[in-house]
Amino acid sequence: MVADKPRRRIIAVGSGKGGVGKSTVSANLAIALARAGRKVGLVDADIYGPSQPRLMGSEGIKPTAQGDKLIPVPNQWGVPLLSMGQLIEPDKAIAWRGPMAGNALGQLIDADWGDAEVLVVDLPPGTGDVQLTMLQRYKPAGAVIVSTPQDLALIDARRAIQLFEVGQVPVIGMIENMAGYVCPHCGEVSDPFGTGGAEAAARSLDLPFLGRIPLELSIRQASDAGTPPAAGEGPAADVFAALARQVSAWLDNH
Repeated sequence: MVADKPRRRIIAVGSGKGGVGKSTVSANLAIALARAGRKVGLVDADIYGPSQPRLMGSEGIKPTAQGDKLIPVPNQWGVPLLSMGQLIEPDKAIAWRGPMAGNALGQLIDADWGDAEVLVVDLPPGTGDVQLTMLQRYKPAGAVIVSTPQDLALIDARRAIQLFEVGQVPVIGMIENMAGYVCPHCGEVSDPFGTGGAEAAARSLDLPFLGRIPLELSIRQASDAGTPPAAGEGPAADVFAALARQVSAWLDNH
């Protein structure tokens, strides 16, 4: 008897520019989906600037291979991971032209993901070769767009949205990251990057707005320590759980 292969779907997490926290969102979204009962794998497709090994607490652990397929690296969060950061020496620059980056992406996506039903793919910023390879070769089921509230980030986020639309990949919705900072001393809320920009952009583009992630010191500290907040309890975990519920509901209905 031959077991049925799982119907594996790709959720691409993209942004138009770097520095908006897309990798942090990808890692925590994957963990929150796993905690909600999904079988999830995480692909760090940011070939030139991989950060998932640090975020997932998997630095220094190299994947094995079986035949011509990589075996993703397991972790305590229940979300196997593949990243170029696991395959190269620490701090070594990856000076590759586009086709080599596309081939590297193929090695990560076509790995032995076992029974994973969803692959969360952390795309590099922008609209370059890796994104085009993803759209043409692997056709994600849907895309999540991450932006900070300020106009410069939103201009580039619209470009990323247009790329997915041209590739006929539905946009699941937009997330506004770094939205509001609560002073730990006085409790006053300030908005160093503005507020509401991503929600307004989603509304103008007739896209769902999935929610806001606050600019919190605890999220930064947990991410640097390789202990994603979505794996724990508290307000930060609740934010990512709410995002995962919306993405999971979208998957159930598409």
